[in-house]
Amino acid sequence: MSQDKPTDDKSKWESSRKAIKATQVAFDMDEKLQYVIRRSALDAGVGPPEQIRKILDLPINKRPKRPRLTVSLSVEDYHLLAERYGMAPEQQLEIKRRVMDELINYAKSEIEDQR
Repeated sequence: MSQDKPTDDKSKWESSRKAIKATQVAFDMDEKLQYVIRRSALDAGVGPPEQIRKILDLPINKRPKRPRLTVSLSVEDYHLLAERYGMAPEQQLEIKRRVMDELINYAKSEIEDQR
């Protein structure tokens, strides 16, 4: 009987190990329950995944989190925003600046309304 090469087995297992290293798990639950977890995460200054790990007494990665918001913008979105701001869709950096200004103004307005 012939034996498989050990290096082939090793590389096959190595790629499998990387694939199973971490798996993202999604939880479908009532919006009110999700809100409670998201709100507690905000209050704790962490993201929802870190808050879930905290609730489950799992280790939390201590690396500093960059405070940022994200949104995915499609080519069509850039066209709509360019039209809104009177710009060319190719001016993505300037569109991003305008979006950021709009978000800042929105947040400041919300803060003022809460007073």
